[in-house]
Amino acid sequence: MSEKNTSGRGQRDLRVRVKTAKGRKLSSKLWLERQLNDPYVQRALKDGYRGRAAYKILEIDDKYRFLVPGARVVDLGCAPGGWLQVAVPRVNSLGEKSGKAVGTLLGVDLQEVDPIPGTEIHVLDFLDEGADDKVKAWLGGQADVVMSDMAASSSGHKQTDHLRIINLCEAAAYFAFDVLAEGGTFVAKVLAGGAEGDLQKVLKEKFTKVANFKPPASRSDSSEKFVVATGFRG
Repeated sequence: MSEKNTSGRGQRDLRVRVKTAKGRKLSSKLWLERQLNDPYVQRALKDGYRGRAAYKILEIDDKYRFLVPGARVVDLGCAPGGWLQVAVPRVNSLGEKSGKAVGTLLGVDLQEVDPIPGTEIHVLDFLDEGADDKVKAWLGGQADVVMSDMAASSSGHKQTDHLRIINLCEAAAYFAFDVLAEGGTFVAKVLAGGAEGDLQKVLKEKFTKVANFKPPASRSDSSEKFVVATGFRG
């Protein structure tokens, strides 16, 4: 079927369109359409990453350089594993970079995660009593990096969701205080919105430098950003 060229708008729309299937909610249709047209989703498929979020940690580390050969890294809420995939060559956990220190990658999540070469993944609730001791035992010592891309389940209410993710980030931060070695780094997702002030204050007391960064891979319409705290005071 031909398409008329009217008022200069005749170029065919090349974006993928998803037809509304019977029983599919409009919100689901819009989400699926966005996924299909997201260049980071397409890049992830091409590059073999488990999700577009892999590019967030890649871009964060390109700027702050904490995933270095020999680093001992804990990824909280690691499913589906994209952040771990990015970290494997950077910390040299497979020992493929001759003459470079070999790092350790530990992922924990509430659910089973498919194995990733060069990583050790455990089913664990990091909020459980004694979780920090288990992590240090698995690492064989303290961590150099604790990172988290966790997000609480959405309620559909912006202010409630903001508070939930801030609370989750605070819990991850206090876990990091228990497992990080002096000089270590904490990286976690937060949502902009004002309630993160107390978290920022605590982090500035515990670390020598605290920065906030929105990587290009974060969707422009998302309020997410990442706090990067370096130089843990111990």
